[in-house]
Amino acid sequence: MQQPTEDRFRHRDLNWLFFNERVLQEAEDKLNPLFERIKFLAIFSSNLDEYFRVRVSQLRQMKRVEKSIRKKLALKPNRLTKQILKEVKEQQDRFGAIYTMQILPELAANNIHIVDSEHFTKEQQEFTNTYFTDHVKKHLEIKKVNLSKENDLFLDNAMIYFLITFDNENELGVVNIPVDQCGRFVYFEHGKNMLTYLDEIVRSELPCLFPKDNITGIYEIKLSRDAELYIEDQYEGVLAEKIYESLKQRTDGQPTRLLYDAAMPKAVQKKLRHLLHLGKIDMMPGGKYHNFKDFLSLKDPTNNPELHFGEHPPIAHKILENSTDYFKSIKEKDQLVHFPYMSFQYVERFLDQAVKDDHVTHIKISLYRVADNSPLTSSLLEALEKGKEVTVFVEAKARFDEENNITWGRKFEEKGARVIYSYPRIKVHSKIMMISRQEGKESVNYSYIGTGNFNSDTSKIYCDHALFTANPKLTKEMARLFMVLEGELIVPREKHLLISPFSTRQKFTTLIYNEIENARMGKKAKITAKMNSLEDYEIIDLLYKASKAGVKIRLLVRGFTCLIPGVEGLSENIYITSVVDRYLEHGRIYLFENDGDELMFFGSADWMNRNLDRRIEVVTPIYDRDIFEELKDILTIQLSDNVKARIQDAGETNQYVKPGKDEHKNRSQYAIYDYLKQKHNI
Repeated sequence: MQQPTEDRFRHRDLNWLFFNERVLQEAEDKLNPLFERIKFLAIFSSNLDEYFRVRVSQLRQMKRVEKSIRKKLALKPNRLTKQILKEVKEQQDRFGAIYTMQILPELAANNIHIVDSEHFTKEQQEFTNTYFTDHVKKHLEIKKVNLSKENDLFLDNAMIYFLITFDNENELGVVNIPVDQCGRFVYFEHGKNMLTYLDEIVRSELPCLFPKDNITGIYEIKLSRDAELYIEDQYEGVLAEKIYESLKQRTDGQPTRLLYDAAMPKAVQKKLRHLLHLGKIDMMPGGKYHNFKDFLSLKDPTNNPELHFGEHPPIAHKILENSTDYFKSIKEKDQLVHFPYMSFQYVERFLDQAVKDDHVTHIKISLYRVADNSPLTSSLLEALEKGKEVTVFVEAKARFDEENNITWGRKFEEKGARVIYSYPRIKVHSKIMMISRQEGKESVNYSYIGTGNFNSDTSKIYCDHALFTANPKLTKEMARLFMVLEGELIVPREKHLLISPFSTRQKFTTLIYNEIENARMGKKAKITAKMNSLEDYEIIDLLYKASKAGVKIRLLVRGFTCLIPGVEGLSENIYITSVVDRYLEHGRIYLFENDGDELMFFGSADWMNRNLDRRIEVVTPIYDRDIFEELKDILTIQLSDNVKARIQDAGETNQYVKPGKDEHKNRSQYAIYDYLKQKHNI
């Protein structure tokens, strides 16, 4: 594979920061209600935490590679890390300005006040003293470090602490802020709509925790640790147990970033850095508070609807809503659902009907992120109680969900399911289900192919599409794929479905070359695609080749892209936008002009190396004409977004797409909701 070069490919880790900037833009955008902007600040913070724990940790591992090898591979981790930290510092400064100059004044203007300990009234101080004694104190871990005797300090991953300095400069105090046990925000009993951080309650009590010392400084700190498990690819056998045992590395892995109050004196910074065995590059100055992801739990004490997005009640699917027999409805015609515009209950009802149907013999499903105690997991357990054969493929390497997934896998096993865990070197990322039903003398398969996880909670915020089908061309190949997962076949031998790592890359390559050939012959040639991320260099090179041949390429990429659009002689025919709005765009749709006889596909695979070569992915062709047109309409609406779309240009400016002089404003997620509401009007 080609290595990235600055003139042809962006580095994914740098471009990802410009995706997170789009999240920050949503926090600034006054088109969004106040509490939604606060949520975007929380999402920005949460994204950045994961980024340091995963991506930056990998850069640190690269630094261990022998320099001569790094040079051959064009790896420059030190240079890249410095670029990352520079951009992150600028974004965090902007974050702080949004919070202090916009969010706090607007909260106050709406009679919501976050009070710090310096401004507690006598009544509030009495309340916090009691609250501290009754709820907080028992969860504190109070440590005093003698710098002349101790030379290290352990901090848990992502936990916030106070670092306390004293008159005695050879001593430091460390106290945790027990957010997991007590929550981040405490609402006063007296004083309308007034609240404080848990941090401030602990801060006000620190003199009582160190009664013999004179406190000279209090600084909040947070350490991010490496989240990679570094399981050896060549490990033989089921990975579940090894992963389960290795989960502790999530809390005591290598440090990747120390976030500290920028008011901390440099001498104290140096002491802390030595205690934690960090380099200067690992130190990141921040504000007074850390872990802004906790703002996801901030409640509106006024219950003012104007401070939140308006309701989008789920749209009733015109066929499935009133169907008492999903098998009949799906056999008559493929059915397509869209989340979060429609309810995830359609998936749950499908499985529930399968469980209660005496003619259903087998249920097979792949679970990438398992929801806790959902109707779906309950139905699978009920199917086992009824004696149906249930096969569950549990992805044991779904980042940050390994423990929950494996726990559920064990529950299914205990009830008699056939549970299959991860294979070495490959993940199962596809979102698929197959129901086998005895109808007369034949067994008929019904399949579900989606772009999102089987998770009712995330379905409320992730934009995804899902197909229910009984089309034998697709279900026959789905059955063979499950046989591959079960170890009964080596390859699925598919002609219709695109299945990674077997055929997806080859099929997309063929489709792109077809557009190139059509353009050279003067035929209609265009590629339109929507995905989460675009990283694969081979695909990008093909898109560059297509652009040079005159193929018009229109892309929607929510996250990062390694392709540089709009460069003369390379990519002038490629135009990319990204939509970030109230929902998280998560669907993948691929449309090829094919000289007027358009071909459309959707599924779980992005154009990333891992999705094409190292994961089990399923991308399905769209054969039903009505569904084809519905998906194309949705794609067209998003392509014409001029409210929440940003241009991904060569300069990485994140400029908003502006409506033309005679154009109406098109906020695509709202327009899609209205479109589906009209389309499925029952």
